[in-house]
Amino acid sequence: MPYAVIARYRVAPEDTAVVRAALEEMRTHTLREPGNLLYILHTDPTDPEIFTIYEQYADESGFQAHKNTPHFTEHILGTVFPRLTERVVSFGDVLD
Repeated sequence: MPYAVIARYRVAPEDTAVVRAALEEMRTHTLREPGNLLYILHTDPTDPEIFTIYEQYADESGFQAHKNTPHFTEHILGTVFPRLTERVVSFGDVLD
C-alpha cells in the first residue's frame, strides 16, 4: 500500500530562496529513488514563506530509505531544517 508524507514548512523571508532551491533539488533526486512514486512541491500564493510537499512512496520502507540518502542529509538536514521557523508533518497510508 502506498505511503504518503505531507510536510508543511515555514521559513523566514530571507531564507525563502535558499530553501526553495534546496527543495527543488530534493525533488529532482527523490523522483529518481526506486521507492518514490510522487513528489509535489507547492508554495502558498499569498505567503511565499510557506512550502508544502506531498510525497508518495511504494511503502513506508521506501520513505525510510529516502531519509537515509545523501541528498536528504545534504539538502533537508543540512539546508532546510536549520532554516525552518515551523514544521508540521503528517503520514498516512494511501487509500485506493
